[in-house]
Amino acid sequence: MSSEKNITEKARLHPRNKNREKYDLEALLKVQPDLEKHIKPNKYGENSLDFANPAAVKLLNKALLHHYYGIEKWDFPDENLTPPIPGRADYIHFMADLLSQSNFGTMPEGEKITCLDIGVGASAVYPIIGVAEYGWNFIGSDIDEKSLDSAQKIVDENPKLKDKITLRFQKDSHQIFKGIIENEEKIDLTFCNPPFHASNEDAEKGSRRKVQNLVKKQVKKAELNFSGLQSELIYDGGEAAFIHKMMAESKEFSENCYWFSTLVSKQSNLKGIYKTLNDFEVTGLKTIPLGTGNKSSRIIAWTFLTKEDQKKWRETRWRTK
Repeated sequence: MSSEKNITEKARLHPRNKNREKYDLEALLKVQPDLEKHIKPNKYGENSLDFANPAAVKLLNKALLHHYYGIEKWDFPDENLTPPIPGRADYIHFMADLLSQSNFGTMPEGEKITCLDIGVGASAVYPIIGVAEYGWNFIGSDIDEKSLDSAQKIVDENPKLKDKITLRFQKDSHQIFKGIIENEEKIDLTFCNPPFHASNEDAEKGSRRKVQNLVKKQVKKAELNFSGLQSELIYDGGEAAFIHKMMAESKEFSENCYWFSTLVSKQSNLKGIYKTLNDFEVTGLKTIPLGTGNKSSRIIAWTFLTKEDQKKWRETRWRTK
């Protein structure tokens, strides 16, 4: 088993990420004029967005998806999690690199690739960026039917997403891949941004820290209005328990998927993750550092395919040797 565990260096945004530089506010205002009321001078006298305001962040993401990815209609209930576009794009780009590395440096063509987003949510951000940037096909699963309805509306209202994204309801909230991946189905990449918190109390503390980091002041509970459904934020046992469940199920679907992956926010969870994957005898393991804003995390990707299985996968699915 190969392992890459050098995760101390904070990575910059991926070279292909469209938001590596400062936001072009003028361009974004053209596609989302309502954004202007949330822009004010920062301590350096430069125009900046009020990132402590969830409404402002949602408008920013709408503008980014419209201007850079051609998604003109993107809306979902305010109660759902608002994902940061640059960070989500980095996950997509680094997994594209992993695909290329698995194919001797050549990126398999778009429609040959099928991805699975576990917990697609109401905003469908990973599939949107994957389709827009690489032309991949996506399956998106979720345990919340209302979130899936919202995601389906986004797919239906944007022509470039139609016939590229399929949404599936996970009936059993205790399962991850079971009930979603069909028996003979082949998935090239899986994505997941797992629930981070173990309880409502943990989630509230996390929101408070988030606000304080942004505005550098004490805030009242009433001001903790960062969005997110319980299913998006909370899992019994937290991130570690969710990822362990995912890894255990991935063993059962070892022949269905080339690369499984997940985000891991807590560095303290890595030791247990590596041990579990080693016990499961994975044939490949990658640790990919991410660094966006004040937060540092990483992607953990693993595969069970033997060299012969990988060769067969390339020849039959990607049509390469």
